[in-house]
Amino acid sequence: MKLCKSPRLLSLAILSALASGGAAAYDGDGWYVGGSYGWTAATIDDERIISTLAARGFTVNDIDDDDRDNGYKAYLGYQFGRHFSVEGGYVDLGQYGYALTTTPAGTLTGDIDLRGVFLDLVGRMPVNDRFSLFARIGAIYAEADTRFVGTGAVNVLDPNPTAEEVDFKFGVGMEYAFTRALSMRIEAERYRIDDAIGNTGDIDMVSAGLVYRFGQALAPVVEPPAPAPAPRQTCADLDDDGDGVNNCNDRCPDSMAGQAIGQDGCPVPLTIDLKGVNFDFDRDTLRPDAIAILDEAVAILRRYPELRFELAGHTDECGSDDYNKDLSGRRARVVYDYLANAGIDTGRMSGPNGYGEDRPLENLGDGFPGCKSETNRRTELNVQN
Repeated sequence: MKLCKSPRLLSLAILSALASGGAAAYDGDGWYVGGSYGWTAATIDDERIISTLAARGFTVNDIDDDDRDNGYKAYLGYQFGRHFSVEGGYVDLGQYGYALTTTPAGTLTGDIDLRGVFLDLVGRMPVNDRFSLFARIGAIYAEADTRFVGTGAVNVLDPNPTAEEVDFKFGVGMEYAFTRALSMRIEAERYRIDDAIGNTGDIDMVSAGLVYRFGQALAPVVEPPAPAPAPRQTCADLDDDGDGVNNCNDRCPDSMAGQAIGQDGCPVPLTIDLKGVNFDFDRDTLRPDAIAILDEAVAILRRYPELRFELAGHTDECGSDDYNKDLSGRRARVVYDYLANAGIDTGRMSGPNGYGEDRPLENLGDGFPGCKSETNRRTELNVQN
């Protein structure tokens, strides 16, 4: 009998639905065993059979092919890392045959059993944490056991020819991991086979089976949880201009760094009032209470480095105009020097200016009864933006 090449290799459409990235459930070195069972198919070359009998004077009246069967295989494998493994095992590809009638009157039946041992190199492509695709190529040492029976005018000279040959094989498949130790395979393979009467053909096998990997836990593969979605931000979470007021409440979204900002996010005029920076009668020496007030002013000026200001000294109307201007100027200079020594850039200051009684303070408050008091020459200083 003759086995010829099948018109097409049976394929698995499911493989095309698995195109996504990921990591395999098992990707280490180690031994495993497997077994599978499935369907096998051969194409019997009827034309060759008919022409061979015609050369002997026979006409074939009808021919009935038996070209489908079941097959199985068992194998041992060793995996090297994520992508490669070697598998070797035993395969039974099933039995095939035909029956025909002839003129002159007679019958002929033929059957062939195919089995062998194989050795494959398997390449794996992980798809995700459970699925992987694989392809194999290898060799099979196959045994073909053939039987022919003729009746009537058909005489069979060699009823039981056998053959043992080495041929190649290849296949594709997918593997699904139930656990790191146990997985399922579905695959399609083609075996190149020499029959016992000098012909070569193909046997196709589609099978499903299980694989057990030694030394692996049987616990199910746990898929990592999906990342939690990022919390949705609202205007209350944002401060685009960095002024400390969120976008919901910021009525001036384009304020600049260094500006004094109100609760509505808008710049506010800033005046540093140094009322209380007092001097003893007819002196220009800072008193302890005045130093404490100036220290507070230094802290404010450091907080707003872009602030520009004027140092201005004022007096009441007691005393001569020239004397009051000179005294207020000297006292303003003392404050100027104190701020400069505290690290405040003098480029930010205008003055010091002594206005004397030209710009009198509006309210000196109680306790200043007139020019006879020794403290009525108190000087007040304003630092203004």
